[in-house]
Amino acid sequence: MSRRLTAAALALAAIALSGCISLFPKAEPAQLYRFDAAAPATATATGPLFGVLRLGTSFPRASAGDRILTVNDRGEAAYIAGARWVSPASVLFDEEIGSVFQNAGRARLIGRGEVIKADYSLKLDVQTFEAHYDRGPKAAPEIVVSVRGLITRNRDRALIGEQVFTARVRAGENRVGAIVPAFNTALTQVLGQLVAWVNGVDTTTD
Repeated sequence: MSRRLTAAALALAAIALSGCISLFPKAEPAQLYRFDAAAPATATATGPLFGVLRLGTSFPRASAGDRILTVNDRGEAAYIAGARWVSPASVLFDEEIGSVFQNAGRARLIGRGEVIKADYSLKLDVQTFEAHYDRGPKAAPEIVVSVRGLITRNRDRALIGEQVFTARVRAGENRVGAIVPAFNTALTQVLGQLVAWVNGVDTTTD
């Protein structure tokens, strides 16, 4: 998709995030995009494998759907016209989490309902998932992805670790064809940090 995002298509609505609206909702059918985050490098296990129960992931309401959220420095928000994620961003994110943990180190991610022992639980809170127009509506935006992770030990519910992972990636141009890859790059960075962090849990004290 090569068309540039015009100033009109990126005009930011002067409303709160909870009141975001889609720009030009009666336009032609939107181009659909999916996440394409690169899997982290396979880690070499330096200790015993352990199970991690994957709890529900929270996602900001404004960016959880299939529209691509943009914000500016005034806190005004809008969605990019003519472009959508192929599924809600929250669903695509959960799929990526399951994918990046496969054969990626000591941690074995376990979903609810699986009959496998889980030594720990992982709760994820996506705090930011948006294109930030910090240089004006015509300049390439900065993609910001921020995820808070919380690990607890199931045996005694002790807090093992808590950390926020953030990536900021500037899109190459102010067009959807450059913005979506920047989202994927930011997501790759965050998930790589997350996987390394979970795999680094000290199980020798259990």
